[in-house]
Amino acid sequence: MLPAMLLDPAAAYPKVAVLRTALDSGDWPACRETLDTAEPVERTCLTAVAADTEGIADFLRGVLTGDPSDGAAGALLGRHLAGDARFVDAERLLVDAAARSPLDPAIWTVRLRTARGLRLGPSEARRRYDRLAEIDPQHVPGQSQYLRYLCGQDPAAAYEFARTASAEAPPGSLSPVLLAEYHLDRYVAADRGHFGDETVRAELAEAADRSVTHPDFRHTHGWVRVTSTFAMAYALIGDQQAAAELFGALGELDSAQPWDLLGDPATVISRYRKRATGGEQ
Repeated sequence: MLPAMLLDPAAAYPKVAVLRTALDSGDWPACRETLDTAEPVERTCLTAVAADTEGIADFLRGVLTGDPSDGAAGALLGRHLAGDARFVDAERLLVDAAARSPLDPAIWTVRLRTARGLRLGPSEARRRYDRLAEIDPQHVPGQSQYLRYLCGQDPAAAYEFARTASAEAPPGSLSPVLLAEYHLDRYVAADRGHFGDETVRAELAEAADRSVTHPDFRHTHGWVRVTSTFAMAYALIGDQQAAAELFGALGELDSAQPWDLLGDPATVISRYRKRATGGEQ
């Protein structure tokens, strides 16, 4: 079984530990320095991970009381509330945050999560995604949130969105993982025979070729989860060689998501890694 620490994003991305330490010590200027110097996708991912820190709600409310225009605090508190399924409270806060910081992709990403939690209509969810795409067309955390919304509302629309986003993504980027995420959702939600379809297998291979197996693929923030997602899809297909190659690229690193769809992530990952390398049938 993999040590839990290697499933922690901090093992791959040092800024996660820096941000957590700053939050634990109540050092908001240090938090802002970490967030403000991050790339857009990195910043949104840091916000999501740090939002799971216990006991930060009162601290962040204090920050916003002192500066209501602080979009980073708004995004972080909104994500924290959404993580606790307090979607109404999160949405109320995020409406104000988006008005004050309309170009912050982290805020729009969380608003896509609250759209799902509040079961808002498709036109409103699309409006939020379009606002995000205007800021960053390849913002994969937000794309994943919108895909999850669509999967719950209209699987056909989700499939079309994933296919289009994958096809339009630059070679070597993260966004082609959306196609793998869609097929994993179908497998888990409805059809355990889904990966037996040759069309699905071909689409997965094409998406991987545009992403994790492309020569231009880089270890930017998000690469571990994207690589792990493709590894999971290949493992479920039964392509052990492709899965083993991606597990090899990850080394000792891995991501709890999306493996948590199948049970305890460490246990499930360990089982499929052994199977891919011939250690378990």
